[in-house]
Amino acid sequence: MDNLNHLIEGFGHVMTPGNLLYAFIGVVVGTAVGVLPGIGPAMTVALLLPITFGLDPTQALILFCGVFYGGMYGGSTTSILLNTPGESSSVVTALEGNKMAKAGRAAQALATAAIGSFIAGTIATLLLVLVMPQIVDFAIDLGSPDYLAIILLAFVGAAAVLGSSRIRGFAALLIGLSIGTVGIDAVTGQQRLTFGLPQLADGIDIVVVAVGLFAVGEALWVAAHLRRKAGSVIPVGNPWMGREDWKRSWKPWLRGTALGFPFGAIPAGGAEVPTFLSYITERKLTKHPEEFGKGAIEGVAGPEAANNASAAGTLVPLLAIGLPTNATAAIMLSALRGWGFEPGPLLIEKQPVLVWTLIASLFVGNTFLLLLNLPLAPAWAKLLQIPRPYLYAGIIFFAAMGAWAVNGQAFDLYLLLVIGLLGFAIRRFGLPVLPLIIGVILAPIAELHMRRSLQLSHGDPAGLIGGPVSWVCYVIIAIAILWPLIAKLVRMARGGGSGSGGDGPTDRITISTEATA
Repeated sequence: MDNLNHLIEGFGHVMTPGNLLYAFIGVVVGTAVGVLPGIGPAMTVALLLPITFGLDPTQALILFCGVFYGGMYGGSTTSILLNTPGESSSVVTALEGNKMAKAGRAAQALATAAIGSFIAGTIATLLLVLVMPQIVDFAIDLGSPDYLAIILLAFVGAAAVLGSSRIRGFAALLIGLSIGTVGIDAVTGQQRLTFGLPQLADGIDIVVVAVGLFAVGEALWVAAHLRRKAGSVIPVGNPWMGREDWKRSWKPWLRGTALGFPFGAIPAGGAEVPTFLSYITERKLTKHPEEFGKGAIEGVAGPEAANNASAAGTLVPLLAIGLPTNATAAIMLSALRGWGFEPGPLLIEKQPVLVWTLIASLFVGNTFLLLLNLPLAPAWAKLLQIPRPYLYAGIIFFAAMGAWAVNGQAFDLYLLLVIGLLGFAIRRFGLPVLPLIIGVILAPIAELHMRRSLQLSHGDPAGLIGGPVSWVCYVIIAIAILWPLIAKLVRMARGGGSGSGGDGPTDRITISTEATA
């Protein structure tokens, strides 16, 4: 009951002209960048980060969440109409959505994606209200060894699940940890990985890292694979759904929500895995199996609901524990630290107005998105006609302005270019970005908790293992690392193994995107 009272107070704060304006701007910008292939909410939040440091933190976070949610909505438009998912979480939507569009059912595909996103987002936000305070109470009792174990689980989960192989995932994580440890050691006072450059003594600002990886790296990748003509877009009228479409969509919406929220709430969960699981589930449960692969509406409704439910679930570990589960949440975490807040179990106690206003804004943003996406879908589709050179030239300009705004130093511009080249190389060699960005942000926190644990145990490595939480985390870490070997042994025991190890198609879900092909 207290949670509902806090939520009502949050609605009282969000229902002001200023906060409503930022929520509206956020969902409009988020939908636009979601529609445009290859941009996405993570890049947009990174570009907005230096601008919003002058805003009230509550308004800035409302803006960021609007961009985040709007990007989830907009990604379905480009997947359905152009068969080009801008985000990895929208890949599954393109499988059936584009087939529906080519069959003349683009309006129905867009409608089920928009309405399903609204329903899933609303239910997931209600679950967030109910679940987060309980997780905060649980997290308050955790010690440094438990936090270290949870962070290590996030590292291993992000590196082992995402990307085309575990080797690439752990390589990206190692790069991120290396960048995160640049600067002066907080304990010894010695400089690490600064190469004698005084500008690196304070470390590399997360704004420069995020903007370089997402904006400059993406622009360089697009320039290397440039298509000067925009893709052909399937015409669409006003989205609508018939009675049969409603009948076939409402159960996938609920099942997608049930899959998406918990995956978003666990470390390194994200939206990719539940969208694939939702698609597989709907394919098994459908009464129209002959339509799958040819444009089944269940294949759009379920994954889109899972996608948006996971977005609300992302805020659970972000606000309650201080752990991001995707790139956008990681940048929002750095913003909270930049404002002097400590994300974790004490945030909801010290800043209740900020937290509950933010949660209330999710309901408002969801409503705005439904009102924007249903009648304005044809207008959003026209954004796909913007020539790529003009679009990415503007992105490079704003990226440079954002990096300059951090410290007002030309050195940050050179650093931006170097990290942009790193982002291009990551795309070139198929390394996932999420482990890298999580490594950059969480490396100092992991080091802090590791040193605290060792200090408490007087240097005994056994001090790194705390209570049951750490034991569970380390068991999951061991299973994640040894899973290829375990799967191989299981196949051999069943007599069906070929003796080949590694990551087979049954061992993992490979996530790819054609955003900038």
